[in-house]
Amino acid sequence: MLLKEYRICMPLTVEEYRVGQLYTISKHSHQESDTGEGVEVLRSETHCDPKLGQGHFSEKRLHLASKLPSWARSFIPRIFYITEKARNYYPYTCSFLPKFSVHIETKYEDNCGTNDNEKCKVEVDYVDIASDDVPERHYKRTEDLKRFSSMKTGRGPLQTGWWKKSRPVMCSYKLVRVQFEVFGLQSRVEQYIHKVIRDVLLVGHRQAFAWVDEWYCKSRLFI
Repeated sequence: MLLKEYRICMPLTVEEYRVGQLYTISKHSHQESDTGEGVEVLRSETHCDPKLGQGHFSEKRLHLASKLPSWARSFIPRIFYITEKARNYYPYTCSFLPKFSVHIETKYEDNCGTNDNEKCKVEVDYVDIASDDVPERHYKRTEDLKRFSSMKTGRGPLQTGWWKKSRPVMCSYKLVRVQFEVFGLQSRVEQYIHKVIRDVLLVGHRQAFAWVDEWYCKSRLFI
């Protein structure tokens, strides 16, 4: 098993991000599902937990065949997807991908990623939405946060070390466990899946802010 914690800062409050996250997931799902790849939403409904209260349950099918490297395609079926079930009791989230053994625990806090590392042996990876390299196929000038400036919020562009002075600022803390118990492939696959997850987190959080003028001041019910 390979365990890492990703920390992604955003120039938003936790409550603002709640709306932006829903909007980004919805827009991104429609864009990719139209091509037969990406995310297919099977269920999306409110759910009440006796301990955590009112929340949201979603079930998604993630189509990944075209995203696999050549060495993986040789033993993976042509039509390949995994199912994600997520229980979101904001600001705490638990997502898991059955049978592939990927487990993600998420919490959102109004700080710049300064929480103590509660699990001191876990590698912490800070994802910088402004400066980290985006996979070439996902790069769009309109989503380049070093250039982007929000008309509605007046936030941006984001320069090096922006989170140190930016207000508001919040952080997504994501503890990701990946397990693939196949002899001879475990380490390689687990490392690759973490790379894919990191890329998804980077692109998704960049888009949430790059699209802020599309969702800012909208309610969750509208989305």
